[in-house]
Amino acid sequence: MIGLLQRVSQASVTVEDKTVGAIGRGLLALVGVERDDNEAQANRLLERLLGYRIFPDVEGKMNLSVQDIGGGLLLVPQFTLAADTQKGMRASFTPAATPAEGRRLFDYLLAQARRQHPQVEAGIFGADMQVALTNDGPVTFWLKS
Repeated sequence: MIGLLQRVSQASVTVEDKTVGAIGRGLLALVGVERDDNEAQANRLLERLLGYRIFPDVEGKMNLSVQDIGGGLLLVPQFTLAADTQKGMRASFTPAATPAEGRRLFDYLLAQARRQHPQVEAGIFGADMQVALTNDGPVTFWLKS
């Protein structure tokens, strides 16, 4: 699984002019599911999302996690993260999980996140989403489990 993690001061997801998820300070994670991913990869990605130290401590060093600061976590499914962009001028989505498997693993990740963290919001799998954010820093990391 792939997570494109962004430290944000605020972020939201809108579907059909309705906000379906919004957070203040915290993490926006765009999530891509690849073929052969399973629950073990989802668990590892979640462990890293919740524990990754990207927020500043009192000295300004990135030593605090989203859990440490009590921040929000906004998970947004994005299958294009699993694209193969090595050749040509058009992405291949062969590495991406099937829609059914991608939905299953994203839903699993979301359920586990809600069990482990008090403030979790999410986009809608397969929907045409509008994502708005203020990237704090900017700070962006690409994580793969």
